[in-house]
Amino acid sequence: MNLLMHTSDGRHVPRTELATIPLPERTDSYQPVPHAELVRMVETIGRDILTGYRFDRDDYGLARDGRQLFGTHTYRVPEDDQMGLTIGFRNSYDKSLSVGLAVGASVFVCDNLAFTGDLTVMRKHTSNVLTDLEDMIIATIFRCRKNYHQISTDAESMAEHALADDEAFQMLGLLFGKSVLTPRQLPIVKKEWLKPSYEDFEPRNMWSFYNACTEGLKGSPPAKIMEKHIALHQLITERSYHNGLN
Repeated sequence: MNLLMHTSDGRHVPRTELATIPLPERTDSYQPVPHAELVRMVETIGRDILTGYRFDRDDYGLARDGRQLFGTHTYRVPEDDQMGLTIGFRNSYDKSLSVGLAVGASVFVCDNLAFTGDLTVMRKHTSNVLTDLEDMIIATIFRCRKNYHQISTDAESMAEHALADDEAFQMLGLLFGKSVLTPRQLPIVKKEWLKPSYEDFEPRNMWSFYNACTEGLKGSPPAKIMEKHIALHQLITERSYHNGLN
């Protein structure tokens, strides 16, 4: 399960529960997108486009009494036992979030997420949103392979970058200063860096630090999960490339 929410604002739910959340009324300026319909479209289009990949698992979380949805669909990638291709998506019934998708990877050993590139905010909940939704999902999922391969390349570069404790602590300060990590997440990242829960991340390098950070981000509010992971990936890869890792 790669969708882990450690906050009181969110909870894991089975897919069957999504259809039980009351759908708000449609108005002249607002057209809700049913959670269950969004999930069905992402799954159907993903399976059709991602030929050669095996659907591995799906995870769903709800917040605000079901008015906010965040979910992931993960596919097994041929010849890669460490990471899978992941589609993240979100939706809301209270006008707090536009429908959005992000594509990236999941790290199987620790169920961490890695998103790169911009969050595709596909559409506000205005008239004709359902008509436009399918084409927007298709365009996003077509970019999956490219984004996944970029993350694989970034991970290899990070693993080659040795990182001392002092450098890691400086990065923690930068991530906090850039509002990627909150004060409550800092101790989690520090603990995972100094005493990793997974032996795969015992080497002292940027990839281990990156995954320590994603452990901390599991406590992010559902509405901010994708943005936080994208910001983390961009900041760390920028720092890596600046130091001549690529």
